[in-house]
Amino acid sequence: MELYEYAMPGLMAGKKVLYVHGFASSGQTGSVHTLRLLLPDAAVIAPDLPVEPAEAMDLLRDVVSDENPDLIIGTSMGGMYAEMLYGIDRIIVNPAFQLADTILKNNGLGRKEFHNKRADGETSFLVTKTLLEHFREVSSHCFEKAEEDRERVFGLFGTRDNMVHTFDLFHDHYPQAIHFDGEHHLNDSVIVHSILPVIRWTDDRQNGVSRPVIFISLSDKLVNHSSGMRGAVETLCRNYDVHILASIDYNTPGKCEEVFHWCESNLGVPVWNRVEICNHKNLTLSDYLIDAEPELNGGQDFMGTLVHFGSDDFKTWEDVLVFFSRLGGQ
Repeated sequence: MELYEYAMPGLMAGKKVLYVHGFASSGQTGSVHTLRLLLPDAAVIAPDLPVEPAEAMDLLRDVVSDENPDLIIGTSMGGMYAEMLYGIDRIIVNPAFQLADTILKNNGLGRKEFHNKRADGETSFLVTKTLLEHFREVSSHCFEKAEEDRERVFGLFGTRDNMVHTFDLFHDHYPQAIHFDGEHHLNDSVIVHSILPVIRWTDDRQNGVSRPVIFISLSDKLVNHSSGMRGAVETLCRNYDVHILASIDYNTPGKCEEVFHWCESNLGVPVWNRVEICNHKNLTLSDYLIDAEPELNGGQDFMGTLVHFGSDDFKTWEDVLVFFSRLGGQ
């Protein structure tokens, strides 16, 4: 993956992003380097956190007070800390809300090595029972003000995370809980394809931006091109608000769940909470409709611009992307 191809000049432009790292890591983690490449016009702040959790929270609150970040991104332990930094838009990834138990299960007690270089030059630290109790105390204060921030926090949870499993706990307090294809630790692919879309939604909301809307009508013909479809959706969502439109037989409502699962598994984060069920395409309000079967359910009477997938002009997803690239986000 060539990261420079995914860089988004203008995204979070002139804003500050606070990155809160995970257990045994530092502000020198590769995820920070990736975010700085992808967000060249934003300032990404990434302090090294003290091992003692109370000291870490004090430092983070000082940073928030001094820097006034526009967005906080926290991973694992950092996700647990970030949840308690109320009043700011936050994206928390695989948050370790039961960190003491997670450490005991996956790392154990004793001396541990830091995964990344730290500004203070320390290379290791000691995990004791006392430290675990301190983590229990700090994490016990999670969600105390969640009701005030319900719409300001996104939680992302890797479907192959074998270290923490806090999706249900998070969803008890925040509605914006999203599964993504990934493990516990971040990599460039996850940041590009799963975190970047959420940053884009957040930036748009902060700026009061509404992007042109594309509906993609789900059908067997499109599903047969699903590999190209995923890449197309990821490209289109850089400039458009992309939704999936599904027609479900009224007498088989159970298929709605199948559609949601298919979209989550095959299209990922960009279409989270953007799957619409409608049997009358002509009644939908959007700017564009990509449809392989416009003759069904009123697609030919769609009021916006119809992109007939499979026609001579749009035989492939590449043809579709060329068309929208010429529009330049209009």
